[in-house]
Amino acid sequence: MKQLLTILCLATLMIACKSETKDQNTISETISEEKKELTTPEKIAKAHGFDSWKDVNTIEFTFNVDRGDNHFERSWSWEPKENRISFSNSKDSIITFKRSQVDPINLDYDQAFINDKYWLLVPFQLIWDEGITISDAVKEKAPISNSELNKITLTYGNEGGYTPGDAYDIYFDNDHIIREWIYRKGNSKEPSMTTTFENYEDFNGLKIAKDHKTAEGNFNLYFSNIKVN
Repeated sequence: MKQLLTILCLATLMIACKSETKDQNTISETISEEKKELTTPEKIAKAHGFDSWKDVNTIEFTFNVDRGDNHFERSWSWEPKENRISFSNSKDSIITFKRSQVDPINLDYDQAFINDKYWLLVPFQLIWDEGITISDAVKEKAPISNSELNKITLTYGNEGGYTPGDAYDIYFDNDHIIREWIYRKGNSKEPSMTTTFENYEDFNGLKIAKDHKTAEGNFNLYFSNIKVN
């Protein structure tokens, strides 16, 4: 239990958690069927395999963070059609709940899940999340690689979600694949965290970045045990 409480406390130090309100599978089908000109967020989502999302029954993953010599992890199984979540820790303790029935008992688990899923599927969050503003794309040097990439800024409203008002500068290449981002807590001018998106792998049509590293090299947020059914 002590280890679990430590993990949940660490979750509050990570990237802000968002809660989406749209039916994610319905949105996927809509974008796939419509023949209109895609927006930049839709192009980014599509480049990362959004068309395949409607076929996903279960997605499993382990969220890991290495900071210096410290390591922690937590594992999830998500059934998006039912929006059922299962959390497991290193002692094989499993907690299952539905996101439509979150209560004070599983609130911390829900917040941790939304955080971890956000890192895993941020290209899709551009489509799923409501109450956001997304800027037009501009050309700009990326903060870590110094490569010239495209940039959009994603800003959350001041209401809703677990930590409203945050902003993200998302850098993507000409194929609309995300390569880096800057997280700015509360839409501050200074970066709160800047990481790469790298080590991409295809999981049944979903293109997922498995590693997120800082420029200093002493931090790596990464995903393991990814399974998409």
